[in-house]
Amino acid sequence: MLLGLAVVVALAATGVWNPFPGLWDWVDRSEPISEPDVVWQQRVGGTPRSVTIAGDAVVVEQRTRVEARSLATGAQLWERKADWAAVAGGDRDPVVAVGKLLVKGYELLDPTTGVTRRRDDDAVAVWTYRNLLLDASCTDATDCTLSAWDPRGTTPLWTAFLPGVHSGLLADNPGLRGTRRLTATRIDDGVAGAEAAPPLLGFPVDGRVHVVDTATGRVLQNVEPGREERLSVVGGRLLRISARSQDGTCYFAISARDSATGQEAWQRAGINLRTADSAGCVQREDPQGARNVLIGVAPDGRETVIDGYDGRLLWVGEPGTKLIAVDDRSAVFRAADKRSVIARELGTEKVLWTRQASGKAGAALTPYAAVVADEKPSRLVALDPRTGRELAVLRTSANALAVGSQGMIIGEGREIGYVRFGASGNSPVRPPDDGGNPGPGGPGPGGPDNDDDCGPKRELCPDPGGGKDG
Repeated sequence: MLLGLAVVVALAATGVWNPFPGLWDWVDRSEPISEPDVVWQQRVGGTPRSVTIAGDAVVVEQRTRVEARSLATGAQLWERKADWAAVAGGDRDPVVAVGKLLVKGYELLDPTTGVTRRRDDDAVAVWTYRNLLLDASCTDATDCTLSAWDPRGTTPLWTAFLPGVHSGLLADNPGLRGTRRLTATRIDDGVAGAEAAPPLLGFPVDGRVHVVDTATGRVLQNVEPGREERLSVVGGRLLRISARSQDGTCYFAISARDSATGQEAWQRAGINLRTADSAGCVQREDPQGARNVLIGVAPDGRETVIDGYDGRLLWVGEPGTKLIAVDDRSAVFRAADKRSVIARELGTEKVLWTRQASGKAGAALTPYAAVVADEKPSRLVALDPRTGRELAVLRTSANALAVGSQGMIIGEGREIGYVRFGASGNSPVRPPDDGGNPGPGGPGPGGPDNDDDCGPKRELCPDPGGGKDG
């Protein structure tokens, strides 16, 4: 054996025959990360921090670099050194914003070629949406300019003055005063990709909240919260959420204000939005929710979904049920018997679909699919969000990283793979128009009658008569 090993080493050293690269390839060969197998599987340079489907490319953000791969084949398209990356735009016009920490400025790259489309040398923060990109530039600590751009535009749509920015507003998508998403094990928080810009955004500056209209750039309100209040901007309303400690418990109240007049639009008492911790009812968190809706807990312990625009109760859970995913169209919850998950249309009693699942199943709602992750055995299932039709059923311990119109990216460690919807015979999901999520203050290509895209009370679309509510 020693003689044989010596001969092999001698042959490799002289270049006559070298079996070691092939042997290493065999040892290092990746096992399929799901069954059935994915369309393609690739090992990326480092553990992904985020993965986003951007048109025909897959953008993979890592710790010190970003790379793009072909959605069709998984082949690497380009790679750049960067500390952060975020995707803006829809299916037809995506761009990738990249930058370095503690360095002003960013670049906007074409996701397929990596070519720089626009460069900025001054911005300290960037927010990316499906139909808008915002950046903030500061000449000094109390003099900042907020600019709005079409994702592929070269001149700002509008600019607005802000008296400084919060010290935490750095790099990509720093926190604003809105809602917190529900999370699920094995489903990435950014699985749905960029959303449409909401009608109003709340920028925290020096203990105050500046409410900005994303259609015009007007700063509509500049509000300081009371001692027992937390401010949040949801569904075109500024919410003043109070939590008062008395009698050994917390008493909650919500007052929603009209953005233009400051007058109260609606109010509710007794709903716990999970903004406060157990120490003296101090509110340190934004309320849970998504887009135009809030998640709360009623005094009797039942979970509720509230319309942020008009305060309606859109869904009230039965005792023992647990909400696991929500958007402004439907809610997904675990049944009280912990044997199934159910999707229900908000504002009605209509059950969209029911699926058998364990008591530990998690879910996420995206524009293209509802993703359900389950254990024992480990499964990832993609369903049509309106009908529950199976788009993909995978036996895998991998995570769901990104969902697009035709499939989703799953990953485990440094391995990522692409699963095409309908591979078992089902037709893929029809992608919505890129304007399906409307631009600020205006409807998408579907026009004013596309009610699904205008929010629960059409607050995302202009009044056909010329007026604008909220």
